[in-house]
Amino acid sequence: MSTEPRLAEVAEPEPAQQAAPGTDQAVKETLEDYTLRFAPRSYRRWTPMVVATTALGGIAYMADFSIGAGIGLAHGTGNALLAIAVAAVVIFVTGFPLAYYGARYNIDLDLITRGSGFGYFGSVLTSVIFASFTFIFFALEGSIMAQGLKLGLGLPLWLGYLVSTLMVIPLVIYGMTALSKLQVWTTPIWLLLMVGPLVYLVATDPGTVDRFLAYAGTDGDGGINTASVLLGAGVCLSLIAQIGEQIDYLRFMPPKTEENKRSWWTAVVMAGPGWVVLGALKQAIGVFLAVYIIAEVGASAAPEPIQQFKGAFDAMMPSWLVVPLAVVLVVISQIKINVTNAYSGSLAWTNSFTRVTRRYPGRMVFVLVNLGFALALMEADMFSFLNGILGFYSNCAIAWVVTVATDIGINKYVLKLSPHAPEFRRGMLYAVNPVGVVSFVAASGLSIAMYFHALGDTLQPYSPVAAAVIAFVLTPLMAVVTKGRYYLRRTDDGIAEPLLDEDGNPSAVTYECHVCRQQFERPDVAACRTHDAVVCSLCLSTDKVGDHVLPAAV
Repeated sequence: MSTEPRLAEVAEPEPAQQAAPGTDQAVKETLEDYTLRFAPRSYRRWTPMVVATTALGGIAYMADFSIGAGIGLAHGTGNALLAIAVAAVVIFVTGFPLAYYGARYNIDLDLITRGSGFGYFGSVLTSVIFASFTFIFFALEGSIMAQGLKLGLGLPLWLGYLVSTLMVIPLVIYGMTALSKLQVWTTPIWLLLMVGPLVYLVATDPGTVDRFLAYAGTDGDGGINTASVLLGAGVCLSLIAQIGEQIDYLRFMPPKTEENKRSWWTAVVMAGPGWVVLGALKQAIGVFLAVYIIAEVGASAAPEPIQQFKGAFDAMMPSWLVVPLAVVLVVISQIKINVTNAYSGSLAWTNSFTRVTRRYPGRMVFVLVNLGFALALMEADMFSFLNGILGFYSNCAIAWVVTVATDIGINKYVLKLSPHAPEFRRGMLYAVNPVGVVSFVAASGLSIAMYFHALGDTLQPYSPVAAAVIAFVLTPLMAVVTKGRYYLRRTDDGIAEPLLDEDGNPSAVTYECHVCRQQFERPDVAACRTHDAVVCSLCLSTDKVGDHVLPAAV
């Protein structure tokens, strides 16, 4: 039996010693799983594959089945499968550099974004984009769960929305420790319930495959159409921001060494950009089940995952067991992803609020804020106009992710105008870096205009392509025009110890923050402006008068 610790089994950090007044709440919450900051080596005691397994547990959501079904019903199986494949390739290619950076340097996507073209305050914009992703998909999954509760227990939808929202709060309060336990224990059940019906239908009724492949959709004749493929891909690409939630796990990867490099790379690829392989498979299954339901029940129920799996279970087991199993599958899936949505969203909101106001209000406040937004969307029946919401949102998400991925891949490694080592600390970065901000605003703005037909009906399906291409071209162009001068406000953080060790991993040398009296590893601290001491990144963020923030270096 393996003696390696799991995410949920590692002891918590030691409590604060003589913490400064007013810092207790921030110390407790941010050290539980290193929210809003660098994840230190002393906390990252899991093998690469343990981290990967936990990360992949968070993509058990049912939205993929609805997304695939919606695209397939509108455009036909051929166009839907091509759209899913196109989106999967884009998500994999753009997600790879982000996953690598998060795992290699043990920081989340917001911290990566700060130093990859956006600046200390510029990335607040993208934090809001990511937070929006979490409550949009929370609402989508909550709607699916409410459909299941209505079918299984007779609960009205409005009450199901409320139940699906409130039930995740106890789990989210305890952060990554509770999340990891949940993902490990529920994944085998979820896989069995999801894959079993599909295998049974294909094995016992091969005609279902023929009907699936021949389905023409309501908007076409079954032929391949570029506009249909791109419209479908745009909806799928709304999931591009999922890489942020994967990185919330990948930041706990152990240091990369000669001994573990093979398993390290396997875990990063599998749980980073590789999540989209399972996601694309679920979308294709969604098309398959929707076509099956149309033949058995009718088109009205086909986009709803609860009806898809109820129909599949109907074919393989006694009627008394069908609804309970379908409800169990939907509830498990919703809980698995929505605790992550609520958790990651609370981090994004808290991160933005702390930087703007220089005050840490507590993560729980923003758990409730995020859930409030999600509940409002559910009560507004967002499920009925799902593809419209996702198609619009994808333009913003694509522009952001492509901008950051291009800055890492091109500006850092090819042009070498962006600093190679990540930087996220206040005082070290400019407030706003035009490289990322201009690229993102231009790409998202123009693509949204195209999406709403401002440039004509012909170009409307190409809005996701425009978002990706404009971001990809403008990001290196802006770096060349600005000569990379707006990345770093200063290059010296006042500490002689190098940020990285001899293997290129973040240094494990520790320092005590003279504000909160906690021990932090080298990448999470900087010298104090007014004392012969160091200050941690969160205390720098909450420094209202700037006493500790290093001045700009000429």
